[in-house]
Amino acid sequence: MLQLRGTASYVRGFDTSHPSEVVRIAAPTETPRHAVDAAVIQRPDEIGTAIHSGFTKAVLVGNHTAIPEGPFRDLMVVPADYSYLSDGDLIGLQPKTGKFRSLYRRGSKHNSFLVTERCNHNCLMCSQPPRNVDDRWVLDEISRALPFVDPATKSFAFTGGETLTDWQEFIALLAQCKSTLPDTAIHVLTNGRAFARTEVAAAWADIEHPQLTAGIPIYAAVDHIHDYVVQAKGAFDETVLGVLKLKDRKQRVEVRVVLHALTAPIVAETCRWLARNLPIVDHVALMGLENTGFAIANDAMLWIDPLDYQDQLADGVTALTSAGVRVSVYNLPRCVLPRSVWPQAVQSISDWKNAYVEACSGCIEKERCSGFFTTGRPRISRGVSPILDAAPA
Repeated sequence: MLQLRGTASYVRGFDTSHPSEVVRIAAPTETPRHAVDAAVIQRPDEIGTAIHSGFTKAVLVGNHTAIPEGPFRDLMVVPADYSYLSDGDLIGLQPKTGKFRSLYRRGSKHNSFLVTERCNHNCLMCSQPPRNVDDRWVLDEISRALPFVDPATKSFAFTGGETLTDWQEFIALLAQCKSTLPDTAIHVLTNGRAFARTEVAAAWADIEHPQLTAGIPIYAAVDHIHDYVVQAKGAFDETVLGVLKLKDRKQRVEVRVVLHALTAPIVAETCRWLARNLPIVDHVALMGLENTGFAIANDAMLWIDPLDYQDQLADGVTALTSAGVRVSVYNLPRCVLPRSVWPQAVQSISDWKNAYVEACSGCIEKERCSGFFTTGRPRISRGVSPILDAAPA
Protein backbone atom coordinates (compact mmCIF):
# COMPACT_ATOMS: atom_id res chain seq x y z
CA MET A 1 0.00 0.00 0.00
CA LEU A 2 1.34 3.42 -0.93
CA GLN A 3 1.80 5.90 1.91
CA LEU A 4 0.04 9.13 0.94
CA ARG A 5 0.82 11.20 4.02
CA GLY A 6 3.67 11.48 6.46
CA THR A 7 6.15 13.75 8.23
CA ALA A 8 9.39 15.04 6.74
CA SER A 9 12.47 14.31 8.83
CA TYR A 10 13.96 17.67 7.82
CA VAL A 11 12.45 20.89 6.47
CA ARG A 12 14.21 24.12 5.56
CA GLY A 13 12.74 27.23 3.99
CA PHE A 14 9.37 27.08 2.19
CA ASP A 15 6.65 29.69 2.28
CA THR A 16 4.83 29.95 5.61
CA SER A 17 2.28 32.57 4.52
CA HIS A 18 -0.25 29.74 4.09
CA PRO A 19 -0.86 26.78 6.41
CA SER A 20 0.50 24.60 3.62
CA GLU A 21 2.62 25.04 0.52
CA VAL A 22 1.92 23.25 -2.74
CA VAL A 23 5.03 21.58 -4.15
CA ARG A 24 5.24 20.13 -7.66
CA ILE A 25 7.69 17.28 -8.06
CA ALA A 26 10.07 17.47 -11.01
CA ALA A 27 12.85 15.27 -12.32
CA PRO A 28 16.28 16.73 -11.47
CA THR A 29 17.12 16.78 -15.19
CA GLU A 30 14.17 19.06 -15.96
CA THR A 31 14.25 22.85 -16.00
CA PRO A 32 12.03 24.32 -13.25
CA ARG A 33 9.02 26.02 -14.83
CA HIS A 34 7.46 27.61 -11.76
CA ALA A 35 8.34 28.60 -8.20
CA VAL A 36 6.44 25.54 -6.88
CA ASP A 37 8.76 23.11 -8.70
CA ALA A 38 11.08 20.98 -6.56
CA ALA A 39 13.59 18.44 -7.82
CA VAL A 40 13.02 14.95 -6.46
CA ILE A 41 16.37 13.47 -5.45
CA GLN A 42 16.60 9.72 -4.96
CA ARG A 43 20.42 9.41 -5.17
CA PRO A 44 23.25 11.70 -3.97
CA ASP A 45 24.57 12.13 -7.51
CA GLU A 46 21.28 13.78 -8.52
CA ILE A 47 21.97 16.77 -6.25
CA GLY A 48 24.51 18.21 -8.68
CA THR A 49 22.16 17.55 -11.61
CA ALA A 50 19.34 19.45 -9.89
CA ILE A 51 21.62 22.39 -9.09
CA HIS A 52 22.82 22.53 -12.69
CA SER A 53 19.19 22.48 -13.88
CA GLY A 54 18.48 25.59 -11.78
CA PHE A 55 16.38 24.19 -8.91
CA THR A 56 16.19 26.12 -5.64
CA LYS A 57 13.70 23.63 -4.15
CA ALA A 58 14.35 19.94 -3.55
CA VAL A 59 12.69 16.88 -2.06
CA LEU A 60 15.21 14.29 -0.88
CA VAL A 61 13.80 10.77 -0.66
CA GLY A 62 15.30 8.21 1.71
CA ASN A 63 17.87 8.24 4.50
CA HIS A 64 20.35 11.02 3.78
CA THR A 65 23.12 11.31 6.32
CA ALA A 66 24.48 14.52 4.83
CA ILE A 67 21.95 17.29 4.23
CA PRO A 68 23.22 19.80 1.64
CA GLU A 69 23.39 23.18 3.34
CA GLY A 70 24.03 25.59 0.52
CA PRO A 71 22.48 24.98 -2.86
CA PHE A 72 18.75 24.66 -2.08
CA ARG A 73 16.78 27.49 -0.51
CA ASP A 74 13.86 25.16 0.25
CA LEU A 75 14.53 21.56 1.18
CA MET A 76 12.61 18.66 2.69
CA VAL A 77 13.64 15.08 3.39
CA VAL A 78 10.99 12.34 3.26
CA PRO A 79 11.19 8.61 4.03
CA ALA A 80 11.98 6.00 1.39
CA ASP A 81 8.28 5.03 1.38
CA TYR A 82 7.77 8.02 -0.92
CA SER A 83 10.15 6.86 -3.63
CA TYR A 84 7.09 6.72 -5.91
CA LEU A 85 7.11 10.54 -6.17
CA SER A 86 7.76 11.44 -9.78
CA ASP A 87 7.61 14.23 -12.32
CA GLY A 88 4.33 16.17 -12.18
CA ASP A 89 3.14 14.89 -8.80
CA LEU A 90 1.87 17.41 -6.25
CA ILE A 91 2.29 17.37 -2.49
CA GLY A 92 1.00 19.70 0.20
CA LEU A 93 3.59 20.53 2.86
CA GLN A 94 2.93 22.18 6.21
CA PRO A 95 6.37 23.79 6.72
CA LYS A 96 5.91 24.51 10.42
CA THR A 97 5.19 20.88 11.34
CA GLY A 98 6.82 18.98 8.50
CA LYS A 99 3.58 17.13 7.81
CA PHE A 100 2.83 16.51 4.16
CA ARG A 101 0.39 14.60 1.98
CA SER A 102 0.20 13.52 -1.60
CA LEU A 103 -2.33 15.71 -3.39
CA TYR A 104 -2.04 14.38 -6.93
CA ARG A 105 -0.07 11.68 -8.75
CA ARG A 106 0.18 12.37 -12.45
CA GLY A 107 0.61 8.70 -13.38
CA SER A 108 -2.44 7.50 -11.43
CA LYS A 109 -6.02 7.00 -12.60
CA HIS A 110 -7.29 7.25 -9.03
CA ASN A 111 -6.64 10.81 -7.87
CA SER A 112 -8.85 12.43 -5.26
CA PHE A 113 -8.71 15.58 -3.16
CA LEU A 114 -9.91 15.36 0.44
CA VAL A 115 -11.92 18.57 0.90
CA THR A 116 -12.77 18.38 4.60
CA GLU A 117 -13.03 15.95 7.49
CA ARG A 118 -16.24 17.57 8.75
CA CYS A 119 -19.57 15.89 8.04
CA ASN A 120 -23.21 15.95 9.14
CA HIS A 121 -23.34 12.12 8.93
CA ASN A 122 -21.70 9.47 11.09
CA CYS A 123 -22.10 6.51 8.75
CA LEU A 124 -21.67 3.18 10.49
CA MET A 125 -19.10 2.06 7.89
CA CYS A 126 -17.41 5.41 7.17
CA SER A 127 -13.87 4.86 5.90
CA GLN A 128 -12.95 8.48 6.74
CA PRO A 129 -14.48 9.08 10.19
CA PRO A 130 -15.51 12.73 10.53
CA ARG A 131 -13.72 15.16 12.80
CA ASN A 132 -15.04 18.52 13.95
CA VAL A 133 -11.95 20.53 13.01
CA ASP A 134 -11.38 23.85 11.31
CA ASP A 135 -9.89 22.61 8.05
CA ARG A 136 -11.16 25.33 5.73
CA TRP A 137 -7.55 25.97 4.73
CA VAL A 138 -7.70 22.74 2.69
CA LEU A 139 -9.96 24.40 0.10
CA ASP A 140 -7.34 27.10 -0.35
CA GLU A 141 -4.63 24.46 -0.72
CA ILE A 142 -6.61 22.66 -3.42
CA SER A 143 -7.30 25.94 -5.21
CA ARG A 144 -3.57 26.65 -5.33
CA ALA A 145 -2.85 23.09 -6.53
CA LEU A 146 -5.37 22.94 -9.40
CA PRO A 147 -3.34 25.09 -11.84
CA PHE A 148 -0.54 22.53 -11.61
CA VAL A 149 -2.63 19.43 -12.31
CA ASP A 150 -1.76 18.01 -15.71
CA PRO A 151 -4.54 19.21 -18.07
CA ALA A 152 -4.43 15.78 -19.75
CA THR A 153 -5.76 14.18 -16.55
CA LYS A 154 -8.94 12.33 -17.51
CA SER A 155 -10.67 12.50 -14.15
CA PHE A 156 -10.34 12.98 -10.41
CA ALA A 157 -12.62 13.09 -7.39
CA PHE A 158 -13.39 15.31 -4.43
CA THR A 159 -14.06 13.45 -1.18
CA GLY A 160 -14.71 14.17 2.47
CA GLY A 161 -16.19 14.44 5.04
CA GLU A 162 -19.06 16.20 3.42
CA THR A 163 -17.68 18.11 0.47
CA LEU A 164 -20.47 20.69 0.55
CA THR A 165 -19.93 21.66 4.20
CA ASP A 166 -18.61 25.04 3.03
CA TRP A 167 -20.73 24.92 -0.08
CA GLN A 168 -20.12 28.39 -1.49
CA GLU A 169 -16.34 28.01 -1.33
CA PHE A 170 -16.58 24.52 -2.79
CA ILE A 171 -18.80 25.66 -5.66
CA ALA A 172 -16.17 28.30 -6.44
CA LEU A 173 -13.57 25.53 -6.51
CA LEU A 174 -15.66 23.56 -9.01
CA ALA A 175 -15.96 26.66 -11.18
CA GLN A 176 -12.17 26.90 -11.06
CA CYS A 177 -11.98 23.28 -12.23
CA LYS A 178 -14.10 24.12 -15.25
CA SER A 179 -11.85 27.02 -16.26
CA THR A 180 -8.52 25.41 -15.37
CA LEU A 181 -9.19 21.80 -16.38
CA PRO A 182 -12.06 21.96 -18.88
CA ASP A 183 -11.46 18.46 -20.26
CA THR A 184 -11.17 16.67 -16.91
CA ALA A 185 -14.18 14.79 -15.52
CA ILE A 186 -14.93 15.68 -11.90
CA HIS A 187 -16.59 13.24 -9.49
CA VAL A 188 -17.82 14.70 -6.19
CA LEU A 189 -18.70 12.39 -3.30
CA THR A 190 -21.42 14.02 -1.23
CA ASN A 191 -24.30 12.85 0.95
CA GLY A 192 -26.54 14.99 -1.26
CA ARG A 193 -28.51 16.65 1.52
CA ALA A 194 -27.24 20.14 0.68
CA PHE A 195 -28.96 19.94 -2.71
CA ALA A 196 -32.34 19.90 -0.97
CA ARG A 197 -31.70 23.65 -0.69
CA THR A 198 -32.61 25.21 -4.02
CA GLU A 199 -29.80 27.78 -3.83
CA VAL A 200 -27.17 25.02 -3.60
CA ALA A 201 -28.61 22.93 -6.44
CA ALA A 202 -28.93 26.06 -8.59
CA ALA A 203 -25.36 27.19 -7.88
CA TRP A 204 -24.06 23.72 -8.79
CA ALA A 205 -26.00 23.74 -12.06
CA ASP A 206 -24.87 27.28 -12.88
CA ILE A 207 -21.27 26.06 -13.17
CA GLU A 208 -22.35 24.31 -16.39
CA HIS A 209 -19.53 21.79 -16.16
CA PRO A 210 -20.17 19.14 -18.85
CA GLN A 211 -18.44 16.33 -16.92
CA LEU A 212 -19.40 17.03 -13.31
CA THR A 213 -21.03 14.17 -11.38
CA ALA A 214 -22.40 14.05 -7.85
CA GLY A 215 -21.96 10.62 -6.23
CA ILE A 216 -24.74 10.36 -3.65
CA PRO A 217 -25.50 7.41 -1.33
CA ILE A 218 -28.97 5.92 -0.96
CA TYR A 219 -28.59 2.85 1.20
CA ALA A 220 -32.15 1.54 1.29
CA ALA A 221 -35.62 2.01 -0.12
CA VAL A 222 -36.87 2.58 3.41
CA ASP A 223 -36.14 5.90 5.07
CA HIS A 224 -35.46 4.65 8.58
CA ILE A 225 -32.87 2.11 7.39
CA HIS A 226 -30.96 4.73 5.40
CA ASP A 227 -31.19 7.18 8.31
CA TYR A 228 -29.88 4.54 10.72
CA VAL A 229 -26.93 3.65 8.49
CA VAL A 230 -25.90 7.32 8.21
CA GLN A 231 -26.89 8.10 11.81
CA ALA A 232 -28.93 11.15 10.84
CA LYS A 233 -32.70 11.38 11.19
CA GLY A 234 -34.41 12.83 8.12
CA ALA A 235 -31.38 12.28 5.89
CA PHE A 236 -33.22 10.01 3.43
CA ASP A 237 -35.87 12.60 2.59
CA GLU A 238 -33.32 15.38 2.13
CA THR A 239 -31.07 13.18 0.02
CA VAL A 240 -33.85 12.09 -2.35
CA LEU A 241 -35.07 15.68 -2.65
CA GLY A 242 -31.51 16.74 -3.43
CA VAL A 243 -31.22 14.14 -6.20
CA LEU A 244 -34.51 15.30 -7.71
CA LYS A 245 -33.45 18.95 -7.65
CA LEU A 246 -30.19 18.11 -9.41
CA LYS A 247 -31.89 16.01 -12.07
CA ASP A 248 -34.51 18.73 -12.56
CA ARG A 249 -31.55 20.90 -13.57
CA LYS A 250 -30.15 18.18 -15.86
CA GLN A 251 -27.14 17.46 -13.64
CA ARG A 252 -25.28 14.14 -13.58
CA VAL A 253 -26.00 11.98 -10.52
CA GLU A 254 -24.59 8.64 -9.45
CA VAL A 255 -26.36 6.74 -6.66
CA ARG A 256 -23.99 4.72 -4.45
CA VAL A 257 -25.05 1.75 -2.33
CA VAL A 258 -22.46 0.29 0.05
CA LEU A 259 -23.16 -3.39 0.70
CA HIS A 260 -22.98 -4.74 4.25
CA ALA A 261 -25.16 -6.76 6.59
CA LEU A 262 -27.75 -3.97 6.89
CA THR A 263 -28.02 -3.15 3.19
CA ALA A 264 -26.95 -6.22 1.19
CA PRO A 265 -29.90 -8.47 2.15
CA ILE A 266 -32.30 -5.81 0.83
CA VAL A 267 -30.24 -4.61 -2.14
CA ALA A 268 -32.68 -6.13 -4.66
CA GLU A 269 -35.52 -4.17 -3.07
CA THR A 270 -33.40 -1.00 -3.06
CA CYS A 271 -32.56 -1.44 -6.75
CA ARG A 272 -36.21 -2.05 -7.67
CA TRP A 273 -37.12 1.13 -5.79
CA LEU A 274 -34.43 3.07 -7.66
CA ALA A 275 -35.61 1.63 -10.98
CA ARG A 276 -39.18 2.71 -10.26
CA ASN A 277 -38.60 6.06 -8.60
CA LEU A 278 -35.22 7.34 -9.78
CA PRO A 279 -34.61 5.86 -13.25
CA ILE A 280 -33.42 9.34 -14.22
CA VAL A 281 -30.09 8.94 -12.40
CA ASP A 282 -27.05 8.47 -14.62
CA HIS A 283 -25.44 5.54 -12.82
CA VAL A 284 -25.85 3.27 -9.82
CA ALA A 285 -22.76 1.86 -8.06
CA LEU A 286 -23.23 -1.22 -5.88
CA MET A 287 -20.14 -1.27 -3.70
CA GLY A 288 -18.40 -3.86 -1.57
CA LEU A 289 -17.46 -2.72 1.93
CA GLU A 290 -14.02 -1.30 2.73
CA ASN A 291 -13.31 -2.66 6.21
CA THR A 292 -11.61 0.38 7.68
CA GLY A 293 -12.56 3.40 9.79
CA PHE A 294 -15.89 2.97 11.56
CA ALA A 295 -16.45 -0.34 9.75
CA ILE A 296 -13.80 -1.93 12.00
CA ALA A 297 -15.54 -0.78 15.16
CA ASN A 298 -18.89 -1.99 13.79
CA ASP A 299 -17.57 -5.20 12.25
CA ALA A 300 -19.94 -7.49 14.18
CA MET A 301 -22.90 -5.47 12.90
CA LEU A 302 -21.75 -4.98 9.31
CA TRP A 303 -19.77 -7.96 8.03
CA ILE A 304 -21.55 -10.29 5.64
CA ASP A 305 -19.83 -12.65 3.23
CA PRO A 306 -20.57 -11.57 -0.35
CA LEU A 307 -21.40 -15.21 -1.10
CA ASP A 308 -24.44 -14.80 1.12
CA TYR A 309 -25.99 -12.01 -0.95
CA GLN A 310 -25.17 -13.21 -4.47
CA ASP A 311 -28.80 -13.76 -5.42
CA GLN A 312 -29.98 -10.40 -4.08
CA LEU A 313 -27.15 -8.62 -5.91
CA ALA A 314 -27.93 -10.38 -9.18
CA ASP A 315 -31.63 -9.53 -8.84
CA GLY A 316 -30.78 -5.90 -8.12
CA VAL A 317 -28.55 -5.61 -11.17
CA THR A 318 -31.28 -7.15 -13.32
CA ALA A 319 -33.88 -4.71 -11.99
CA LEU A 320 -31.72 -1.72 -12.88
CA THR A 321 -30.55 -2.91 -16.30
CA SER A 322 -34.14 -3.83 -17.23
CA ALA A 323 -35.14 -0.24 -16.44
CA GLY A 324 -32.33 1.12 -18.61
CA VAL A 325 -30.28 2.34 -15.64
CA ARG A 326 -26.52 1.96 -16.00
CA VAL A 327 -25.13 -0.03 -13.07
CA SER A 328 -21.68 -1.13 -11.92
CA VAL A 329 -20.45 -3.44 -9.17
CA TYR A 330 -17.42 -2.08 -7.30
CA ASN A 331 -14.92 -3.53 -4.84
CA LEU A 332 -15.98 -7.18 -5.09
CA PRO A 333 -13.72 -9.87 -6.58
CA ARG A 334 -15.20 -11.76 -9.49
CA CYS A 335 -14.89 -15.16 -7.80
CA VAL A 336 -17.57 -14.23 -5.24
CA LEU A 337 -19.95 -12.76 -7.83
CA PRO A 338 -22.54 -14.54 -9.95
CA ARG A 339 -21.26 -14.70 -13.50
CA SER A 340 -24.42 -12.91 -14.60
CA VAL A 341 -23.07 -9.68 -13.07
CA TRP A 342 -19.52 -9.96 -14.38
CA PRO A 343 -20.28 -7.49 -17.20
CA GLN A 344 -21.06 -4.88 -14.51
CA ALA A 345 -18.09 -5.74 -12.23
CA VAL A 346 -15.20 -3.33 -12.69
CA GLN A 347 -11.74 -2.66 -11.29
CA SER A 348 -12.56 0.14 -8.90
CA ILE A 349 -10.23 0.08 -5.90
CA SER A 350 -7.70 2.93 -5.96
CA ASP A 351 -4.24 1.76 -7.00
CA TRP A 352 -2.61 2.92 -3.77
CA LYS A 353 -4.73 0.54 -1.62
CA ASN A 354 -5.31 -2.38 -3.98
CA ALA A 355 -3.80 -5.87 -3.84
CA TYR A 356 -4.46 -9.54 -4.50
CA VAL A 357 -4.13 -12.56 -2.22
CA GLU A 358 -2.22 -15.78 -2.78
CA ALA A 359 -5.37 -17.54 -3.95
CA CYS A 360 -5.48 -15.16 -6.93
CA SER A 361 -2.40 -16.78 -8.47
CA GLY A 362 -3.32 -18.48 -11.71
CA CYS A 363 -6.76 -16.86 -11.92
CA ILE A 364 -7.62 -16.07 -15.54
CA GLU A 365 -9.83 -13.16 -14.46
CA LYS A 366 -7.22 -11.39 -12.32
CA GLU A 367 -6.58 -8.58 -14.82
CA ARG A 368 -10.29 -7.75 -14.85
CA CYS A 369 -10.90 -8.26 -11.14
CA SER A 370 -11.24 -5.60 -8.45
CA GLY A 371 -8.92 -7.42 -6.08
CA PHE A 372 -8.98 -6.39 -2.43
CA PHE A 373 -8.52 -3.37 -0.19
CA THR A 374 -5.25 -3.27 1.76
CA THR A 375 -6.56 -0.67 4.22
CA GLY A 376 -7.87 -1.39 7.69
CA ARG A 377 -8.56 -5.04 8.50
CA PRO A 378 -9.48 -6.72 5.22
CA ARG A 379 -12.12 -9.45 5.42
CA ILE A 380 -11.79 -12.24 2.87
CA SER A 381 -14.82 -14.16 1.65
CA ARG A 382 -14.84 -17.93 2.05
CA GLY A 383 -15.54 -18.05 -1.68
CA VAL A 384 -12.24 -16.54 -2.81
CA SER A 385 -10.54 -18.96 -5.20
CA PRO A 386 -8.89 -18.77 -8.62
CA ILE A 387 -11.14 -18.87 -11.67
CA LEU A 388 -9.67 -21.40 -14.06
CA ASP A 389 -12.33 -21.66 -16.75
CA ALA A 390 -13.53 -18.94 -19.09
CA ALA A 391 -17.05 -17.61 -18.76
CA PRO A 392 -19.39 -19.03 -21.40
CA ALA A 393 -19.86 -16.81 -24.45
